[in-house]
Amino acid sequence: MEDKNFEELRLSRLFCFPLYSCSRMVIKLFSDLLEPLDLTYTQFLTMAALWESGPLSVRALGDKMTLDSGTLTPLLKKLERKRLIYRCRSAVDERMLIITATEEGMALQAAARGIPAQVADSLGLTQAELEQLTSLLQKMMSARRAG
Repeated sequence: MEDKNFEELRLSRLFCFPLYSCSRMVIKLFSDLLEPLDLTYTQFLTMAALWESGPLSVRALGDKMTLDSGTLTPLLKKLERKRLIYRCRSAVDERMLIITATEEGMALQAAARGIPAQVADSLGLTQAELEQLTSLLQKMMSARRAG
């Protein structure tokens, strides 16, 4: 029995559902392609942030990835055990921990280079649609951070 008062709660009307489903699908696609590199999806994103920005403080990395230190610290420890990053105290402020990609970590960038394109190709969207989607998602994240 349908109640028109609850129309907005229909799964087909909830924008969060396709967003959630697509997020899971994209993470799975990335994860499958990252497996030969021995990287999880989150580890890949961490490395991508370091490849893009160079050394970052833990706080700056957490801000960039929207992760809290409780989530980031075990992730960084795993990457350090894999010898992909190293952590050291800042010479300017000893309270600050700086994360840097090692030579091995930097070399991994070449191996991961084609993965985003492979995922994008499998999504059935044009380059313009992918750029529009990315722009909309970034707009949502910016609005949430500001609000």
